[in-house]
Amino acid sequence: QVQLVESGGGLVQPGESLRLSCEASGFTFIPYYMAWHRQAPGKQREKVAGVTSGGTPDYGDSWTGRFTISRDNAKKTITLEMNSLEFEDTGVYFCTARPLKWSAQRYWGQGTQVTVSS
Repeated sequence: QVQLVESGGGLVQPGESLRLSCEASGFTFIPYYMAWHRQAPGKQREKVAGVTSGGTPDYGDSWTGRFTISRDNAKKTITLEMNSLEFEDTGVYFCTARPLKWSAQRYWGQGTQVTVSS
């Protein structure tokens, strides 16, 4: 079955960086569209960034240029480089997979917690 395992979350101070990773298994990685979503405390879940099987990235409405998504098809992984972290970046980050970018079907990982605190 589809498995998405996130890692790399943690507690950091404002201005620091984190690198999240998601390892995928149980499905044919190409041509799935992969993405990161975030659930911040008291807020609706939102898309942070996505990437097509060809490596073309797209970002959510709240993107400010501090995050970069990438994927490695050979390793079946995606990553999210997060720089200059801010308090508002705190939340649970989920890896998702869709057969195609606009597919109704979407799979979710368990999430990894990112906490930005001084």
